[in-house]
Amino acid sequence: MSEAYSPTAGMQNGFDMALLNTLDAQERSIVERRQRLLGSAYKLMYQHPVQFVRAEGVHMYDPQGNEYLDCYNNVPSVGHCHPRVAEAVSKQIATLNTHTRYMNESLLDYTEQLIETFRSDLGSVMYTCTGSEAVDLAMRIAKFNTGGTGIIVTEYAYHGITSAVAAISTTMGKHVPVDLHVRTVRAPDAYRAGPNVDVGARLANDIDAAVEDMERHGIKFAAFIADSLFSTDGLLTDSVGFLKPAIEAVHKHGGLYIADEVQPGFGRTGSHMWGFQRHGIHPDLVVMGKPMGNGLPIAGVVAKPQLLEEFGRKIRYFNTFAGNPVCISAAQAVLDVIRDEKLMHNSKVVGDYLLSGFKEIAKCYPQIGDVRGAGLYLAVEFVKDQESKEVDRDITLQVVNGLRERRVLMSTTGRGENSLKIRPLLPFQIEHADVLLNRFEETMKEVVRNA
Repeated sequence: MSEAYSPTAGMQNGFDMALLNTLDAQERSIVERRQRLLGSAYKLMYQHPVQFVRAEGVHMYDPQGNEYLDCYNNVPSVGHCHPRVAEAVSKQIATLNTHTRYMNESLLDYTEQLIETFRSDLGSVMYTCTGSEAVDLAMRIAKFNTGGTGIIVTEYAYHGITSAVAAISTTMGKHVPVDLHVRTVRAPDAYRAGPNVDVGARLANDIDAAVEDMERHGIKFAAFIADSLFSTDGLLTDSVGFLKPAIEAVHKHGGLYIADEVQPGFGRTGSHMWGFQRHGIHPDLVVMGKPMGNGLPIAGVVAKPQLLEEFGRKIRYFNTFAGNPVCISAAQAVLDVIRDEKLMHNSKVVGDYLLSGFKEIAKCYPQIGDVRGAGLYLAVEFVKDQESKEVDRDITLQVVNGLRERRVLMSTTGRGENSLKIRPLLPFQIEHADVLLNRFEETMKEVVRNA
Protein backbone atom coordinates (compact mmCIF):
# COMPACT_ATOMS: atom_id res chain seq x y z
CA MET A 1 0.00 0.00 0.00
CA SER A 2 1.26 3.45 -0.87
CA GLU A 3 2.42 5.98 1.70
CA ALA A 4 -0.18 8.11 3.42
CA TYR A 5 -0.88 11.44 1.76
CA SER A 6 1.70 13.92 2.95
CA PRO A 7 -0.22 17.24 3.09
CA THR A 8 -2.75 15.87 5.59
CA ALA A 9 -0.82 12.91 7.02
CA GLY A 10 -3.15 10.24 5.68
CA MET A 11 -6.49 11.93 6.28
CA GLN A 12 -8.66 12.11 3.22
CA ASN A 13 -10.13 15.57 2.67
CA GLY A 14 -8.04 16.99 5.52
CA PHE A 15 -7.05 20.63 5.84
CA ASP A 16 -3.54 21.36 4.60
CA MET A 17 -1.68 23.69 6.98
CA ALA A 18 0.04 25.18 3.93
CA LEU A 19 -3.31 26.91 3.26
CA LEU A 20 -3.33 28.67 6.64
CA ASN A 21 -2.79 32.10 5.13
CA THR A 22 -5.89 31.70 2.92
CA LEU A 23 -8.08 31.88 6.05
CA ASP A 24 -9.33 35.05 7.68
CA ALA A 25 -7.76 36.29 10.91
CA GLN A 26 -10.25 34.61 13.27
CA GLU A 27 -10.05 31.28 11.43
CA ARG A 28 -6.25 31.40 11.44
CA SER A 29 -6.27 32.06 15.18
CA ILE A 30 -8.49 29.02 15.85
CA VAL A 31 -6.40 26.72 13.64
CA GLU A 32 -3.14 27.89 15.21
CA ARG A 33 -4.52 27.40 18.73
CA ARG A 34 -5.66 23.89 17.81
CA GLN A 35 -2.22 23.06 16.45
CA ARG A 36 -0.56 24.39 19.59
CA LEU A 37 -2.94 22.94 22.17
CA LEU A 38 -4.03 19.65 20.58
CA GLY A 39 -1.00 18.77 18.50
CA SER A 40 -0.63 17.93 14.84
CA ALA A 41 -2.44 14.58 15.06
CA TYR A 42 -5.78 16.42 15.24
CA LYS A 43 -7.02 17.23 11.74
CA LEU A 44 -9.63 19.58 10.35
CA MET A 45 -11.76 18.83 7.31
CA TYR A 46 -11.93 20.78 4.05
CA GLN A 47 -9.65 23.29 2.34
CA HIS A 48 -11.71 25.91 4.14
CA PRO A 49 -12.39 24.55 7.65
CA VAL A 50 -15.80 25.20 9.12
CA GLN A 51 -16.90 26.00 12.67
CA PHE A 52 -20.26 24.94 14.12
CA VAL A 53 -21.98 26.24 17.22
CA ARG A 54 -25.24 24.29 17.20
CA ALA A 55 -27.16 21.62 15.30
CA GLU A 56 -30.70 20.33 14.93
CA GLY A 57 -32.14 17.49 12.88
CA VAL A 58 -30.15 17.15 9.64
CA HIS A 59 -28.62 20.64 9.82
CA MET A 60 -25.63 22.28 11.52
CA TYR A 61 -25.13 26.02 12.03
CA ASP A 62 -22.02 28.18 11.97
CA PRO A 63 -21.44 31.23 14.24
CA GLN A 64 -23.14 33.50 11.67
CA GLY A 65 -26.27 31.32 11.71
CA ASN A 66 -25.70 29.84 8.25
CA GLU A 67 -27.40 26.47 7.79
CA TYR A 68 -25.42 23.47 6.51
CA LEU A 69 -26.99 20.24 5.26
CA ASP A 70 -25.29 17.32 7.02
CA CYS A 71 -24.69 14.46 4.60
CA TYR A 72 -21.74 13.04 6.50
CA ASN A 73 -22.07 12.52 10.25
CA ASN A 74 -23.34 9.06 11.11
CA VAL A 75 -22.79 9.42 14.87
CA PRO A 76 -25.99 11.42 15.52
CA SER A 77 -27.81 8.85 13.42
CA VAL A 78 -31.38 9.80 14.37
CA GLY A 79 -30.64 13.50 13.96
CA HIS A 80 -28.65 16.12 15.79
CA CYS A 81 -29.95 16.90 19.27
CA HIS A 82 -33.00 14.66 18.89
CA PRO A 83 -35.39 15.79 21.65
CA ARG A 84 -36.22 12.25 22.79
CA VAL A 85 -32.55 11.36 23.16
CA ALA A 86 -31.77 14.66 24.90
CA GLU A 87 -34.68 14.21 27.31
CA ALA A 88 -33.76 10.60 28.15
CA VAL A 89 -30.12 11.50 28.79
CA SER A 90 -30.95 14.61 30.85
CA LYS A 91 -33.40 12.69 33.03
CA GLN A 92 -30.99 9.81 33.63
CA ILE A 93 -27.90 11.90 34.35
CA ALA A 94 -29.91 13.78 36.97
CA THR A 95 -30.90 10.46 38.58
CA LEU A 96 -28.06 7.91 38.48
CA ASN A 97 -24.90 7.12 36.53
CA THR A 98 -22.65 4.27 37.59
CA HIS A 99 -20.99 1.08 36.34
CA THR A 100 -22.50 -2.31 35.50
CA ARG A 101 -21.44 -4.16 38.66
CA TYR A 102 -24.71 -3.16 40.23
CA MET A 103 -28.05 -4.58 39.09
CA ASN A 104 -29.85 -2.32 36.63
CA GLU A 105 -32.90 -3.49 34.69
CA SER A 106 -32.72 -0.74 32.08
CA LEU A 107 -29.48 -2.31 30.84
CA LEU A 108 -31.20 -5.70 30.55
CA ASP A 109 -34.34 -4.27 28.93
CA TYR A 110 -32.30 -2.56 26.25
CA THR A 111 -30.11 -5.62 25.68
CA GLU A 112 -33.15 -7.83 25.13
CA GLN A 113 -34.55 -5.41 22.55
CA LEU A 114 -31.20 -5.09 20.81
CA ILE A 115 -30.80 -8.88 20.58
CA GLU A 116 -34.27 -9.15 19.02
CA THR A 117 -32.92 -7.36 15.94
CA PHE A 118 -30.57 -10.30 15.29
CA ARG A 119 -31.07 -14.01 14.70
CA SER A 120 -31.60 -16.14 17.78
CA ASP A 121 -28.05 -17.58 17.61
CA LEU A 122 -26.65 -14.15 18.54
CA GLY A 123 -27.79 -13.90 22.12
CA SER A 124 -25.26 -12.09 24.31
CA VAL A 125 -23.89 -8.55 24.40
CA MET A 126 -20.72 -7.16 25.95
CA TYR A 127 -20.61 -3.38 26.16
CA THR A 128 -17.73 -1.00 25.50
CA CYS A 129 -17.43 2.79 25.25
CA THR A 130 -16.12 2.97 21.68
CA GLY A 131 -16.18 1.02 18.45
CA SER A 132 -12.41 0.58 18.64
CA GLU A 133 -12.77 -1.09 22.02
CA ALA A 134 -15.52 -3.30 20.61
CA VAL A 135 -13.30 -4.48 17.74
CA ASP A 136 -10.43 -5.03 20.17
CA LEU A 137 -12.69 -7.14 22.40
CA ALA A 138 -14.12 -9.11 19.47
CA MET A 139 -10.60 -10.02 18.33
CA ARG A 140 -9.74 -11.18 21.86
CA ILE A 141 -12.83 -13.39 21.90
CA ALA A 142 -12.05 -14.79 18.45
CA LYS A 143 -8.43 -15.54 19.30
CA PHE A 144 -9.41 -17.17 22.61
CA ASN A 145 -12.01 -19.44 20.99
CA THR A 146 -9.95 -20.48 17.97
CA GLY A 147 -6.52 -20.56 19.55
CA GLY A 148 -5.36 -18.62 16.50
CA THR A 149 -3.79 -15.21 16.01
CA GLY A 150 -4.24 -14.68 12.28
CA ILE A 151 -6.63 -11.93 11.15
CA ILE A 152 -7.79 -11.29 7.59
CA VAL A 153 -8.90 -7.82 6.46
CA THR A 154 -9.39 -6.07 3.14
CA GLU A 155 -6.61 -4.08 1.50
CA TYR A 156 -7.92 -0.69 2.61
CA ALA A 157 -9.69 -1.44 5.87
CA TYR A 158 -10.21 0.75 8.89
CA HIS A 159 -11.52 -0.68 12.15
CA GLY A 160 -10.29 1.62 14.92
CA ILE A 161 -7.48 3.26 16.87
CA THR A 162 -6.33 1.04 19.75
CA SER A 163 -2.86 -0.43 19.20
CA ALA A 164 -4.26 -3.86 18.37
CA VAL A 165 -6.99 -2.54 16.09
CA ALA A 166 -4.80 0.03 14.33
CA ALA A 167 -2.50 -2.90 13.51
CA ILE A 168 -5.30 -4.46 11.40
CA SER A 169 -6.37 -1.12 9.88
CA THR A 170 -4.52 -1.00 6.58
CA THR A 171 -5.53 2.60 5.86
CA MET A 172 -3.17 4.01 8.49
CA GLY A 173 -0.02 4.35 6.37
CA LYS A 174 3.49 2.99 6.76
CA HIS A 175 4.08 4.63 10.14
CA VAL A 176 1.41 2.36 11.67
CA PRO A 177 2.69 -1.08 10.65
CA VAL A 178 0.24 -3.88 9.95
CA ASP A 179 0.65 -6.78 12.38
CA LEU A 180 2.74 -9.68 11.08
CA HIS A 181 -0.18 -12.05 11.69
CA VAL A 182 -2.52 -10.01 9.45
CA ARG A 183 -3.21 -10.90 5.83
CA THR A 184 -5.10 -8.75 3.33
CA VAL A 185 -7.56 -9.69 0.61
CA ARG A 186 -8.94 -7.73 -2.30
CA ALA A 187 -12.13 -5.83 -1.58
CA PRO A 188 -15.21 -7.02 -3.50
CA ASP A 189 -15.18 -4.06 -5.87
CA ALA A 190 -17.55 -5.01 -8.68
CA TYR A 191 -17.00 -1.75 -10.60
CA ARG A 192 -13.22 -2.17 -10.88
CA ALA A 193 -13.25 -5.95 -11.20
CA GLY A 194 -15.43 -5.75 -14.28
CA PRO A 195 -18.70 -7.44 -15.34
CA ASN A 196 -17.22 -10.91 -15.83
CA VAL A 197 -15.70 -11.24 -12.36
CA ASP A 198 -17.62 -12.81 -9.49
CA VAL A 199 -16.26 -10.70 -6.64
CA GLY A 200 -17.80 -12.99 -4.04
CA ALA A 201 -16.03 -16.06 -5.41
CA ARG A 202 -12.82 -14.06 -5.77
CA LEU A 203 -13.01 -12.93 -2.15
CA ALA A 204 -13.54 -16.52 -1.00
CA ASN A 205 -10.53 -17.65 -3.04
CA ASP A 206 -8.44 -14.84 -1.60
CA ILE A 207 -9.38 -15.94 1.91
CA ASP A 208 -8.35 -19.50 1.07
CA ALA A 209 -4.99 -18.21 -0.15
CA ALA A 210 -4.53 -15.97 2.90
CA VAL A 211 -5.15 -18.86 5.29
CA GLU A 212 -2.77 -21.05 3.32
CA ASP A 213 -0.08 -18.36 3.59
CA MET A 214 -0.68 -18.06 7.34
CA GLU A 215 -0.29 -21.79 7.80
CA ARG A 216 2.91 -21.75 5.77
CA HIS A 217 4.28 -19.28 8.30
CA GLY A 218 3.08 -21.18 11.35
CA ILE A 219 0.12 -18.87 12.03
CA LYS A 220 -3.29 -20.24 12.96
CA PHE A 221 -6.26 -18.44 11.45
CA ALA A 222 -8.58 -16.74 13.95
CA ALA A 223 -10.97 -14.37 12.17
CA PHE A 224 -12.00 -12.39 9.13
CA ILE A 225 -13.34 -8.93 9.94
CA ALA A 226 -15.14 -6.74 7.44
CA ASP A 227 -17.35 -3.69 7.41
CA SER A 228 -20.49 -5.05 5.74
CA LEU A 229 -20.51 -2.10 3.30
CA PHE A 230 -16.72 -1.89 2.91
CA SER A 231 -16.96 1.81 3.67
CA THR A 232 -13.26 2.69 3.52
CA ASP A 233 -12.67 0.46 0.51
CA GLY A 234 -14.94 2.80 -1.43
CA LEU A 235 -18.42 1.76 -0.24
CA LEU A 236 -19.06 -1.52 -2.03
CA THR A 237 -22.72 -2.49 -2.12
CA ASP A 238 -23.26 -4.65 -5.23
CA SER A 239 -24.30 -7.26 -5.80
CA VAL A 240 -26.22 -8.37 -2.74
CA GLY A 241 -24.99 -11.75 -1.50
CA PHE A 242 -21.32 -11.44 -2.44
CA LEU A 243 -20.23 -12.01 1.16
CA LYS A 244 -21.83 -15.45 1.46
CA PRO A 245 -19.07 -17.56 -0.18
CA ALA A 246 -16.45 -15.61 1.76
CA ILE A 247 -18.02 -16.46 5.09
CA GLU A 248 -18.35 -20.09 4.05
CA ALA A 249 -14.60 -20.06 3.37
CA VAL A 250 -13.91 -18.51 6.79
CA HIS A 251 -15.88 -21.20 8.60
CA LYS A 252 -14.37 -23.96 6.45
CA HIS A 253 -10.95 -22.97 7.79
CA GLY A 254 -12.15 -22.87 11.41
CA GLY A 255 -12.16 -19.08 11.68
CA LEU A 256 -14.80 -16.69 12.94
CA TYR A 257 -16.48 -13.91 11.03
CA ILE A 258 -16.62 -10.53 12.79
CA ALA A 259 -19.16 -8.18 11.19
CA ASP A 260 -18.14 -4.56 11.72
CA GLU A 261 -21.47 -2.72 11.85
CA VAL A 262 -20.22 0.61 13.19
CA GLN A 263 -21.14 2.31 9.90
CA PRO A 264 -23.69 -0.01 8.20
CA GLY A 265 -25.77 -0.78 11.29
CA PHE A 266 -28.92 0.59 12.91
CA GLY A 267 -31.02 0.70 9.75
CA ARG A 268 -28.73 2.73 7.53
CA THR A 269 -29.00 0.35 4.56
CA GLY A 270 -32.77 0.72 4.54
CA SER A 271 -33.49 -2.90 3.68
CA HIS A 272 -32.18 -4.35 6.95
CA MET A 273 -31.29 -3.31 10.47
CA TRP A 274 -27.73 -4.62 10.00
CA GLY A 275 -25.57 -4.46 6.89
CA PHE A 276 -24.57 -8.13 6.97
CA GLN A 277 -28.24 -9.16 6.81
CA ARG A 278 -28.37 -7.94 3.19
CA HIS A 279 -26.11 -10.85 2.28
CA GLY A 280 -28.03 -13.60 4.05
CA ILE A 281 -25.04 -14.50 6.23
CA HIS A 282 -24.61 -15.27 9.91
CA PRO A 283 -21.66 -13.71 11.74
CA ASP A 284 -20.17 -15.13 14.89
CA LEU A 285 -19.51 -11.71 16.39
CA VAL A 286 -20.93 -8.29 15.56
CA VAL A 287 -19.35 -5.01 16.61
CA MET A 288 -21.22 -1.74 16.78
CA GLY A 289 -20.41 1.76 17.90
CA LYS A 290 -20.92 5.36 16.94
CA PRO A 291 -24.61 5.62 15.96
CA MET A 292 -25.72 3.50 18.93
CA GLY A 293 -26.07 6.38 21.37
CA ASN A 294 -26.45 9.30 18.96
CA GLY A 295 -23.18 10.79 20.13
CA LEU A 296 -22.75 9.35 23.60
CA PRO A 297 -19.89 6.88 24.13
CA ILE A 298 -21.54 3.48 23.88
CA ALA A 299 -20.58 0.51 21.72
CA GLY A 300 -20.61 -3.24 22.01
CA VAL A 301 -20.04 -6.78 20.80
CA VAL A 302 -22.97 -9.06 20.06
CA ALA A 303 -21.90 -12.70 20.18
CA LYS A 304 -23.03 -16.27 19.99
CA PRO A 305 -23.38 -17.16 23.69
CA GLN A 306 -21.14 -20.22 23.41
CA LEU A 307 -18.24 -17.98 22.42
CA LEU A 308 -18.49 -16.12 25.72
CA GLU A 309 -18.95 -19.07 28.09
CA GLU A 310 -15.36 -20.16 28.63
CA PHE A 311 -14.02 -16.72 27.72
CA GLY A 312 -16.07 -15.21 30.53
CA ARG A 313 -14.92 -17.83 33.01
CA LYS A 314 -11.24 -17.46 32.24
CA ILE A 315 -10.80 -13.86 31.07
CA ARG A 316 -11.49 -10.97 33.40
CA TYR A 317 -13.26 -8.18 31.52
CA PHE A 318 -14.58 -4.97 33.02
CA ASN A 319 -15.01 -1.60 31.37
CA THR A 320 -15.98 0.95 34.01
CA PHE A 321 -18.43 3.10 32.10
CA ALA A 322 -19.38 0.73 29.30
CA GLY A 323 -23.14 0.30 29.40
CA ASN A 324 -23.61 2.95 32.08
CA PRO A 325 -27.22 4.06 32.72
CA VAL A 326 -26.86 7.40 30.93
CA CYS A 327 -25.49 5.87 27.75
CA ILE A 328 -28.02 3.04 27.91
CA SER A 329 -30.80 5.63 28.15
CA ALA A 330 -29.45 7.26 24.99
CA ALA A 331 -29.20 3.91 23.21
CA GLN A 332 -32.75 3.00 24.25
CA ALA A 333 -34.03 6.32 22.91
CA VAL A 334 -32.20 5.80 19.62
CA LEU A 335 -33.71 2.33 19.18
CA ASP A 336 -37.17 3.68 20.03
CA VAL A 337 -36.83 6.55 17.56
CA ILE A 338 -35.67 4.26 14.74
CA ARG A 339 -38.76 2.13 15.27
CA ASP A 340 -41.35 4.80 16.08
CA GLU A 341 -40.31 7.20 13.32
CA LYS A 342 -39.83 4.34 10.83
CA LEU A 343 -36.34 5.56 10.01
CA MET A 344 -35.22 2.31 8.41
CA HIS A 345 -38.06 2.57 5.90
CA ASN A 346 -37.22 6.23 5.40
CA SER A 347 -33.61 5.28 4.71
CA LYS A 348 -34.78 2.93 1.97
CA VAL A 349 -37.17 5.39 0.34
CA VAL A 350 -34.94 8.46 0.44
CA GLY A 351 -31.81 6.42 -0.30
CA ASP A 352 -33.38 4.98 -3.45
CA TYR A 353 -34.45 8.49 -4.49
CA LEU A 354 -30.90 9.81 -4.04
CA LEU A 355 -29.36 6.85 -5.86
CA SER A 356 -31.64 7.41 -8.83
CA GLY A 357 -30.94 11.16 -8.76
CA PHE A 358 -27.17 10.76 -8.70
CA LYS A 359 -27.32 8.20 -11.52
CA GLU A 360 -29.38 10.59 -13.63
CA ILE A 361 -26.86 13.41 -13.09
CA ALA A 362 -23.99 11.03 -13.85
CA LYS A 363 -25.30 10.52 -17.40
CA CYS A 364 -24.16 14.07 -18.18
CA TYR A 365 -20.66 13.76 -16.74
CA PRO A 366 -18.08 11.28 -18.06
CA GLN A 367 -16.00 12.19 -15.01
CA ILE A 368 -18.39 10.05 -12.94
CA GLY A 369 -17.41 6.43 -13.32
CA ASP A 370 -19.86 4.82 -10.93
CA VAL A 371 -22.72 5.56 -8.57
CA ARG A 372 -23.64 3.02 -5.89
CA GLY A 373 -25.33 2.86 -2.54
CA ALA A 374 -27.53 1.10 -0.02
CA GLY A 375 -30.12 3.15 1.80
CA LEU A 376 -28.68 6.36 3.15
CA TYR A 377 -25.10 5.51 2.34
CA LEU A 378 -23.92 6.33 -1.17
CA ALA A 379 -20.76 6.81 -3.20
CA VAL A 380 -20.07 8.70 -6.42
CA GLU A 381 -16.76 7.61 -7.95
CA PHE A 382 -14.74 9.92 -10.20
CA VAL A 383 -12.37 8.76 -12.93
CA LYS A 384 -10.17 10.39 -15.53
CA ASP A 385 -11.27 7.93 -18.18
CA GLN A 386 -14.32 5.69 -18.40
CA GLU A 387 -12.38 2.84 -20.02
CA SER A 388 -9.21 2.77 -17.92
CA LYS A 389 -11.08 3.81 -14.76
CA GLU A 390 -8.02 5.76 -13.64
CA VAL A 391 -8.89 7.47 -10.38
CA ASP A 392 -9.39 11.21 -10.29
CA ARG A 393 -8.64 12.40 -6.78
CA ASP A 394 -8.40 16.06 -7.78
CA ILE A 395 -11.94 16.43 -9.08
CA THR A 396 -13.26 14.50 -6.09
CA LEU A 397 -11.70 16.98 -3.67
CA GLN A 398 -12.91 19.90 -5.79
CA VAL A 399 -16.47 18.59 -5.60
CA VAL A 400 -16.29 17.97 -1.83
CA ASN A 401 -14.93 21.44 -1.19
CA GLY A 402 -17.33 23.01 -3.69
CA LEU A 403 -20.21 21.43 -1.82
CA ARG A 404 -18.80 22.67 1.48
CA GLU A 405 -18.91 26.22 0.08
CA ARG A 406 -22.54 25.54 -0.86
CA ARG A 407 -23.10 24.43 2.74
CA VAL A 408 -23.42 20.71 2.11
CA LEU A 409 -21.19 18.44 4.20
CA MET A 410 -19.68 15.20 2.95
CA SER A 411 -16.22 13.72 2.46
CA THR A 412 -14.26 11.17 0.43
CA THR A 413 -13.59 7.47 0.65
CA GLY A 414 -11.70 4.68 -1.11
CA ARG A 415 -8.06 3.84 -1.56
CA GLY A 416 -7.77 6.34 -4.40
CA GLU A 417 -9.66 9.07 -2.49
CA ASN A 418 -11.82 9.35 -5.58
CA SER A 419 -15.30 8.57 -4.27
CA LEU A 420 -17.69 10.86 -2.45
CA LYS A 421 -18.71 9.51 0.95
CA ILE A 422 -22.37 10.46 1.21
CA ARG A 423 -23.85 9.44 4.56
CA PRO A 424 -26.92 11.52 5.45
CA LEU A 425 -28.61 11.29 8.83
CA LEU A 426 -31.50 8.82 9.01
CA PRO A 427 -34.30 11.46 9.23
CA PHE A 428 -33.21 12.86 5.83
CA GLN A 429 -36.31 13.68 3.75
CA ILE A 430 -37.00 14.01 0.02
CA GLU A 431 -36.82 17.80 0.36
CA HIS A 432 -33.30 17.47 1.80
CA ALA A 433 -32.38 15.02 -0.96
CA ASP A 434 -33.47 17.59 -3.58
CA VAL A 435 -31.23 20.22 -1.98
CA LEU A 436 -28.29 17.79 -2.04
CA LEU A 437 -28.86 16.78 -5.68
CA ASN A 438 -29.34 20.37 -6.87
CA ARG A 439 -26.20 21.61 -5.13
CA PHE A 440 -24.23 18.61 -6.35
CA GLU A 441 -25.24 19.38 -9.93
CA GLU A 442 -24.36 23.06 -9.47
CA THR A 443 -20.97 22.05 -8.14
CA MET A 444 -20.33 19.66 -11.00
CA LYS A 445 -21.11 22.36 -13.54
CA GLU A 446 -18.70 24.76 -11.86
CA VAL A 447 -15.90 22.21 -11.50
CA VAL A 448 -16.16 21.08 -15.13
CA ARG A 449 -16.41 24.69 -16.36
CA ASN A 450 -13.22 25.63 -14.49
CA ALA A 451 -11.28 22.52 -15.48
